[in-house]
Amino acid sequence: MSNPTPFSSSSSSSQPIRFGILGCADIARKLSRAILLSPNTTLHALGSRSLSKAQAFANSNNYPPSTKLYDSYDAVLDDPDVDAVYIPLPTSLHLTWAVKAARKGKHVLLEKPTALNVADLDQIIDACEESGVQFMDGTMWTHHPRTQAMADFLQDSQQFGQLSYVQTCFSFAADNDFLENDIRVSPDLDALGALGDTGWYCIRASLFAANYELPKSVTALRNPIRNKAGVLLACGASLHWEDGRVATFNCSFLSHLTMNISAVGTTGTLRVTDFIVPYEEKSASFSTLSNGGFGEMTLAWKQKPSEHIVNTELPQEVVMVKEFSTLVDGIKNRGLAPEKKWPTLTRKTQLVIDAVVASIAQGFEPIQI
Repeated sequence: MSNPTPFSSSSSSSQPIRFGILGCADIARKLSRAILLSPNTTLHALGSRSLSKAQAFANSNNYPPSTKLYDSYDAVLDDPDVDAVYIPLPTSLHLTWAVKAARKGKHVLLEKPTALNVADLDQIIDACEESGVQFMDGTMWTHHPRTQAMADFLQDSQQFGQLSYVQTCFSFAADNDFLENDIRVSPDLDALGALGDTGWYCIRASLFAANYELPKSVTALRNPIRNKAGVLLACGASLHWEDGRVATFNCSFLSHLTMNISAVGTTGTLRVTDFIVPYEEKSASFSTLSNGGFGEMTLAWKQKPSEHIVNTELPQEVVMVKEFSTLVDGIKNRGLAPEKKWPTLTRKTQLVIDAVVASIAQGFEPIQI
């Protein structure tokens, strides 16, 4: 990992939000860099089950010498100087450690999938609300400025019209080592498998296209693929709204790398092929088609299909950390209440996850939300 150069923030008079990280998961490398790059945060502490592992992780990820290294997660939560924690632990540990963190007064940035089911998630959210701390999940793409630009197009009654259907896919072809040993295929660590890992993004994208309105029902697609331990390696589902809108998604650890959204409205179409991780850190694009039709010999367009490029000074994970920390600063220093938008979006995503699980278990019957 290259040495990051932090962005300056001369306009902020508040002290940086001091982050602690629980665990040395691979995804924590990206978030460590994001915390170092964000203009309103500092990397204050890292906890691991062994001090030697914490030291090795800190050294390989360019942690500043001032970062405190602990040999337990509890030690991070007991540090009075830690304002917020990032939790990238296996999903089965989220309930325990997110609730502990909230009850210690730490703001919680929780890696997705956030819980094994909505009942566990509700306990986490309740603990955050009772302690007055901010909750946010780690769905990075929703913070990229491209996402707002796409939302603007989807809400344009002339260029896009009303949503008819949306198709999303996130897959990657995992190697044998992943399929045998990764925590995401372990029933004891991440029992949701591909549904929780890759499907989470597809479901969030489907909800995004529907302006985050929950569907009326969810039906799992037949023939999901599981490993020997029963963990999902590939699956899909359809979401149905009362007004006729439909979303379908496919998620997999077994197919070529694909990160697509295709949203079709009554007068336009939006497509994006890298919605989770942009091809480039400082720019991202999406394509739109509007008011198309049939010409005499070819297709005809009132407005030619176009590509929209959205530039950003900060990578999307840094924007996420910055936005989360701005909310924390408001609570800590200005007496503001936690922002409820983020736990609400998390809970809606988890409800659909639960419905897919239930539909599979009930013979692919529709599950009412």
